[in-house]
Amino acid sequence: LRCLRVQFRGLFQMILVLGIGGSFPYGFHISVINYPSVHIRKFINETWIERHGSPLHPETIMLLWSFIVSVYGIGGFLGSICCGKYQTEQINNFFLVECQMCTNLIMLVAALFMAFSKTAKSFEMILVGRFLYGIGTGFSLNIHPQYVGEISPKKLRGFTNSTVAVFLTLGKLTGQVIGLREILGSEALWPWLLASSGLSALVQLVTLPFFPDSPSYLLIQKGNEEACRKAIRKLWGEGDHQAEIDDIMKEKVTMTSTKTLRVLEVIKERSLRWQLYILMTVMTTLQLCGINAIYFYSFEVFHTAKFEEYLIPYVSLGVGLCECLSSILYSYIPYSVSHFCLQDNLGPFCFLIFLGILALSAIFIYLYLPETKGKSIMEIKAEFNKLNFGKKETSVTENSFPKEQLFCTKL
Repeated sequence: LRCLRVQFRGLFQMILVLGIGGSFPYGFHISVINYPSVHIRKFINETWIERHGSPLHPETIMLLWSFIVSVYGIGGFLGSICCGKYQTEQINNFFLVECQMCTNLIMLVAALFMAFSKTAKSFEMILVGRFLYGIGTGFSLNIHPQYVGEISPKKLRGFTNSTVAVFLTLGKLTGQVIGLREILGSEALWPWLLASSGLSALVQLVTLPFFPDSPSYLLIQKGNEEACRKAIRKLWGEGDHQAEIDDIMKEKVTMTSTKTLRVLEVIKERSLRWQLYILMTVMTTLQLCGINAIYFYSFEVFHTAKFEEYLIPYVSLGVGLCECLSSILYSYIPYSVSHFCLQDNLGPFCFLIFLGILALSAIFIYLYLPETKGKSIMEIKAEFNKLNFGKKETSVTENSFPKEQLFCTKL
């Protein structure tokens, strides 16, 4: 294990840097928003009184608070769409490094809005900052998994991909820790609590330029084999990596006749059918499993469960710690308003719905998701072709790929 750490030191360092500015901020902003909720609602009302001379109705305050919480998801949605479209159009002349650095700048601007919102007496700045945070994490969550997968060798790809979830849960846990009233969750310091994630963006912005672009990008998109080999040596250490380079070359050959597909064309394309089924199942389960109800509205959920007010932050922290430990252990063993409405109407029985969704999803994934550990992208594609084309066409699809390979989508 020690030899592995020494050999792949560059890879592990880059995984750390990518995680700090990748999925970490997403997890951070899911959990941290609960802790200053009382202070922010009070600030909204005080600001309104100072402007108009009369207080807001409690329901109006709650509505504005709901906008602040949910606008993060709207920003994330727009960021994801823009990132996909931008990568489709610019993939031949734009590095993932530069794209992620631009994302860091968006996050820093958002942090400034948060930090000075109280000084400027503007709750609108919180709304704008939260929206920009969403856009930034929308970009990061597209770039981070792609980049981590591209920089890792085949034998470590499963582990490196799981670090995306590890950093996400570490972000949630960090938000819960520094959100405690003893640290930054007090009435005086809550703007700095919301702005603190700008630090992770700054760290990545400063350190990321010292790392190379992914080997597959350098070889496939840039056609620079020497730069590819140099990046591999920097990330994976010295050694015989010819087999990995050969896999990248095979991928390059199959992509010589790629074409860009629109969303409807992707949906109709038979060779991508089961990939879409599994992707939609996993992402839908992630949103409907109930975890977003716990994080976005954890204080309300625990308050409904009759927990003492002063204990709720620590109970929420315990939930985050359990998830973080589970995510770390998993890496070594080969979210929405509607949830709150369900909690309100069904009480604790709403989690039975989430249990059913998880059970169905687990069965589906167990039956149809091919094993990806230790396999190249082309080998994984061959496994999916067995599902897409059936057993009768398996021999054909395993030995020869379609003349027109599918590479990316265009909205």
